[in-house]
Amino acid sequence: MSGDAPASGPVPDDERGSEVDDYTGQIPRVDAGPGSDDGGAAAPSGFGDGDVADVDARDEFEALVDGLDLGGADAETDVDVAALVAERDRYKDTAMRVQADFENYRKRTSAKTADDVDRATGRLAEALLPVLDAAEAAYLQHPDEVGPLLNVLLGELKKHGLETLDLESQPFDPEVADAVAHQPGDGGEVLVAEVLRSGYRWRGKTLRPAMVRTTD
Repeated sequence: MSGDAPASGPVPDDERGSEVDDYTGQIPRVDAGPGSDDGGAAAPSGFGDGDVADVDARDEFEALVDGLDLGGADAETDVDVAALVAERDRYKDTAMRVQADFENYRKRTSAKTADDVDRATGRLAEALLPVLDAAEAAYLQHPDEVGPLLNVLLGELKKHGLETLDLESQPFDPEVADAVAHQPGDGGEVLVAEVLRSGYRWRGKTLRPAMVRTTD
């Protein structure tokens, strides 16, 4: 009968390769036996064509690295570093010289500026001397009225460096006094007997010698 199931019994070996596993639904793998023509032994499990390519690439890279002249590169690098250090030292020396020159220039400029200011203010103080002489002459005539004004004027000028030479009864010094008269004495040391016109010192320098009468 055509609807009957096929007869049971062992399956021949040449038909097993086409069988489908009833449980997995896959065709069972047939291992190649001795003498087969599959080109050699099968690749190890988990090692595919991609892994072989990676090994080849790594071998090529190692061969390339082995071929580099690393010793020559190090020597060239050492030469470049030495040149850079030498150039840095040259720039450093130049900068230090420029800084020293600038410092010297600044000191010279500051000293010159201070001298210019001293000379300018000294000329101003010298221009005020006739005013002081007139104030002193007026003081001799009207001490009560002129005295306070003269004291204020001399005090303000003193703040800026003007000093009145106090020479009366002091040994005569031609550096700070001009003797216009002499009164004979006992023949001892020459002294300043009287100040006829005040002398002034400006910031440690004699601005105008005093006019005095001496005695010995």
